[in-house]
Amino acid sequence: MATLCSGGLDTGFASLDYLQIGILGVIQGVSELLPISSTAHMRIIPALLGWQDPGSAFSAAMQMAALAAVVSYFWRDIQQVVGGTVTAVREKDYSNPWFKLAVAIILATIPICIAGLALAPLLNACNSPLRGLMVIGGVYLVMAVLLAVSELTCRHQRTMEQMRLRDALIVGIAQVGALIPGVSRSGSTLTAALFLNFKREEAARFSFLLGLPAIALAGLKEFWVLAHANIGAEGWQHLAFGLVIASISAFFAIWGLMKFLERFSTWPFIVYRAVLGVFLIVAVTKGWLPA
Repeated sequence: MATLCSGGLDTGFASLDYLQIGILGVIQGVSELLPISSTAHMRIIPALLGWQDPGSAFSAAMQMAALAAVVSYFWRDIQQVVGGTVTAVREKDYSNPWFKLAVAIILATIPICIAGLALAPLLNACNSPLRGLMVIGGVYLVMAVLLAVSELTCRHQRTMEQMRLRDALIVGIAQVGALIPGVSRSGSTLTAALFLNFKREEAARFSFLLGLPAIALAGLKEFWVLAHANIGAEGWQHLAFGLVIASISAFFAIWGLMKFLERFSTWPFIVYRAVLGVFLIVAVTKGWLPA
């Protein structure tokens, strides 16, 4: 299906109906916080169902739903980070663990901010090559292998209190990969933290807290871009509806993932990624799906 553009921005979501937006909202909310890439699913599902590609701007703006879910779920942690940082600065006690966590989050956010600004014209462009299903399929396989290696070779014994600034920077650099559809922000940061021997639930916790500034900045930037793209009142209504549905879905997704990782490994996500990656590559090669 042809890409819809407004001022060079992919705005395909404006042509979808509310049922389609609602379905994509559920998928976005769930896949944004699981290590399976929401951006990829926003490309894959419409392609399978023959719908208009909603576009990367829609995916980025809808990340604000994940922001609402993470803030709600980790509200106590956020209060402690903010309160601990204020107390540390006021008392000049820079050994405060919550202050250290705040610094780690800020440091780890810098790489994706720089890369996001540099790659924005390519990421949001109509017919961006990075949104090709063959590219997504290949990325899915690569991430499945990396996550599998982290499960097989790492000890998973460290807690977030043991995180050093070097660890935070490594996870932050890994987060840059999330700009490529199929990598997954939570998947890239979770995998990096697992390679650093963090416990699964601790790796997920840092991944979600780290995602707050990145998701907020990306979402606000995308809303700013959309505000200048003349998408019309109906387009904004679609976004609002999708955000509500995605927020509810995201909260249940984060609750389920945290409970899951307390008891189990990430192997179900590894298998899912590998199977979907192979399917996409075969489907594009056979001509069942567009490249």
